[in-house]
Amino acid sequence: MPGVSDVSSSTGPGSSVEPGAAAVMPMYTVQPYNSGDIKVELPSCMYTLPNLHQAPCGHHEQGGADPAVQALESRQEDILKRLYELKAAVDGLSKMIQTPDADLDVTDIIQANESATSASRKADLDSILGKDYGALRDIVINANPSVPPLSLLILHGLLCERYHVLSAVHTHSSVTNIPETLLKCFGDQVNKKSRQDYQLGFTLIWKDVPKPQMKFSIQNMCPIEGEGNIARFLFSLLGDTLSAVTATLIDSWVDTAIFQMRDGSSKEKAAVLRAMNSALGKTPWLVGNELTIADIVSWCAIQQSGNTTSVPANVLKWMKSCENLPSFNSVLKLLK
Repeated sequence: MPGVSDVSSSTGPGSSVEPGAAAVMPMYTVQPYNSGDIKVELPSCMYTLPNLHQAPCGHHEQGGADPAVQALESRQEDILKRLYELKAAVDGLSKMIQTPDADLDVTDIIQANESATSASRKADLDSILGKDYGALRDIVINANPSVPPLSLLILHGLLCERYHVLSAVHTHSSVTNIPETLLKCFGDQVNKKSRQDYQLGFTLIWKDVPKPQMKFSIQNMCPIEGEGNIARFLFSLLGDTLSAVTATLIDSWVDTAIFQMRDGSSKEKAAVLRAMNSALGKTPWLVGNELTIADIVSWCAIQQSGNTTSVPANVLKWMKSCENLPSFNSVLKLLK
């Protein structure tokens, strides 16, 4: 048949077709690209990463360590160095705490400073404020009569003991019906001297202000506000020399008296009384053996808080010592 002859002839020479079977011819023939001697290593994972913990063999020979490893080692060394320095600092502090000098009471330091400076204390306005050959140094204070600044009145009395003070009380138009005791809180002022014979002027103006305000130099000074801040300024005019430790303790007691004893809650007031009782068990006054602004402001805060009866024993004894002083006794009359 013509079809069979075509197939057999297309197979070409050498092809054999079994009798009775159809001839099959492959479409494509591909030669092997390698011989059977070459072994091919197939991958066991999709991605491979270098080992950061251990350099591969021959890596150092190829040009040094991995930069990422070097950065990590450098960071670790820096952290270990800082930890070592912190440990050395902590060890040094622990040795300082364990030394006998660290067990010294602050009271001993204050008493030592007081004995060294008590002989050189002398009130001199020129050394404190500088020489002034012009007008009289005049302190002007605005205060609200509903909350009289008791500590400032006590400091006025102490200033009068050291200087020739020209005192005056005035009333601003913003307030009315001021008690007679407040109008005469400085006593009956009889000026028998001329103005230039006084060393200091002290003018109190009863005015409707939220908090006490003071000016020392009317033209050049911004007002000082707050009873505690004004009290600090007035106390500095007494000329007492204080060490850094003593001044810090005084400031702490002043803030505690105003913000916790006078304006704080009942729990805060009780805590302040306990702290005062503990401090007064060591020294006759809150800070050392002499009266300071800490005693003045704290005594006034107790009076203003209305907690004058239920106080500890040391505090009660201290309050009586304060009231025996003339400046405290004159203010105490205003509270009756």
